[in-house]
Amino acid sequence: MLDTHEILLRLLVATLLGSVVGIERERRSAWAAGLRTHMLVCVGAALFMITSCIGFTDVLSGDHVTLDPSRVAAQVASGIGFLGAGTIILRRRMVHGLTTAASIWSVAAVGLAAGGGLYVAASSATGIMVTILAGLRPLERRLFAQAKAQTLTLEVSPWSDAVPRLRQLCQSNGVTIHALKIEARQNSDTAEIELTIAGTVTRIMALMQAANNEQRVKRVSARLHNL
Repeated sequence: MLDTHEILLRLLVATLLGSVVGIERERRSAWAAGLRTHMLVCVGAALFMITSCIGFTDVLSGDHVTLDPSRVAAQVASGIGFLGAGTIILRRRMVHGLTTAASIWSVAAVGLAAGGGLYVAASSATGIMVTILAGLRPLERRLFAQAKAQTLTLEVSPWSDAVPRLRQLCQSNGVTIHALKIEARQNSDTAEIELTIAGTVTRIMALMQAANNEQRVKRVSARLHNL
């Protein structure tokens, strides 16, 4: 039987470890699940573990009564998937939020470990998670920036024969076009062209500069997405 101080310690450790991961996610994106979400998930998982371990001791005195302390805690691993799914967004044929969903799922495991008194395992896992989320980002950008889809929006006038020229500019700057959408304005020869492209930041910036130098291009803007 755990005493009150041990229960409070486990809950506080879970809250602290959840906040460490939550702070990292909060600073990366304003819309992603952040500090409070990760803290709540971690402390909630810890409470499930504590309840699973000692919450049913009063019924064990009965005849033919057995208890599997892992059953309540096991539901966290599957149940947390519903919360993680809520952070995943499909926008413009690109999936966003997978990393945040994975961090919520992982922080639930940290909460279970803290609730079970496995402080070393919980702390070590938190350190590894923060290293993966924050420490590997520069390496990921260097190695995989070419494969990430970005969005480039141009206002073009006249636009009737602008697409071949844009394809030529992308090819000459080493940028790959994944999708192209044209929204023409009524009673006008002006159109907004949205390009879904892939390339390094340097090449995309060079493409934007080249597009700005085109006489028919009136405006260029980009939305660079990060995981």
